[in-house]
Amino acid sequence: MKEMLRWVALFALLAAVNAHALEGKVIGVADGDTLTILDSRKEQHKIRLAEIDAPESAMPFGQRAKQTLSSICFGKRALIRDTTKDRYQRVVGHVYCDGVHANFEMVRKGMAWVYVQYAARSSPAYQLEREARSQKLGLWADARPVPPWEWRQARRGGVVSEPTRSQFLELPSTSSRAGGPVVANSRSRVYHLPRCPSYAAVSPKNRLEFDSEQAASAAGYRKAGNCR
Repeated sequence: MKEMLRWVALFALLAAVNAHALEGKVIGVADGDTLTILDSRKEQHKIRLAEIDAPESAMPFGQRAKQTLSSICFGKRALIRDTTKDRYQRVVGHVYCDGVHANFEMVRKGMAWVYVQYAARSSPAYQLEREARSQKLGLWADARPVPPWEWRQARRGGVVSEPTRSQFLELPSTSSRAGGPVVANSRSRVYHLPRCPSYAAVSPKNRLEFDSEQAASAAGYRKAGNCR
């Protein structure tokens, strides 16, 4: 009886996992954050990459973003994890193409923004974007790249209502950016302001820098307890 219950539990677990995962071959790439897979039952699924927003096709770098996603995924086996549905009934999820996390790879290459409205606060994508920006990779070679959500709102003639980058990554720190960057410890997930006692004690190998407290918090870091 116990053995039977164990197998029932195992099958239930596998069913739960499969309910939130898709697998298939990538047969189409619409743009830098949308692709189509063909599953084993020959059914097509349009997939929207979670947590990122790539330039629209008509935007600068729009075609390059599409080409980049194609180079990562087209013709390859894709596993889509943590799936949900968006308002257009597209599947939204984390896409792994031959083991490569396509969502984060697009951000790492400077071909997509972190979609701050939907990305988890602890998402590694924030730091990947920061690194791409500092190296001026991809769209960050442009002096003032326009986020896709602002571009879409402008095209519709409306007021930008979605979060802007400044809300999360570009506001000056309330502790005075002139005193130095916000320093974080990637191991402890704690950040320090220039006035904090342990500001200079963070090991170089664990040291990360943010432009503001908001950016550090958005990336999943918390303020040091001894920083008042």
